[in-house]
Amino acid sequence: MKAAVTYENGEVFQHFGHTEQFKLYTIQDGTILSQEIVDTNGSGHGALAGFLKEHGVDTLICGGIGGGAREALEEAGIRLYGGVSGKADDAVQALVSGSLLYDPDVTCSHHGEGHGAHHGDSCGHHGGSCGHHGDSCGHHGGQQGSCRRHSS
Repeated sequence: MKAAVTYENGEVFQHFGHTEQFKLYTIQDGTILSQEIVDTNGSGHGALAGFLKEHGVDTLICGGIGGGAREALEEAGIRLYGGVSGKADDAVQALVSGSLLYDPDVTCSHHGEGHGAHHGDSCGHHGGSCGHHGDSCGHHGGQQGSCRRHSS
């Protein structure tokens, strides 16, 4: 398995589409064999799924993520563990041990519709992030129009 974590200063970075670094971990038989930090070189939102695929990643741990990016990861065959916070190394250890706490529904768009993905490709483009503080959108104050949760 090759896992990537959105990364900033040792922590799981909370906004997938704006991450400037990933920490990559090569895992075999329950052991982390290697780890490295890679710069995204300004790749944003949709391009990040391709960036991860080029690096052989099959698993992603992140904080918040928008619907479009989530769909791009799914198309690339990358398994998503979203809504994770804390230290990146701790998250990967929890993944390896089978105890990682994550939110399988962390996204702006519900039921895989992907409608909120187009204007900026992320829910929290004004500083918030999807899944931040336990809500499904990350907007403090419930700005549903930005997220397009209820529109078609």
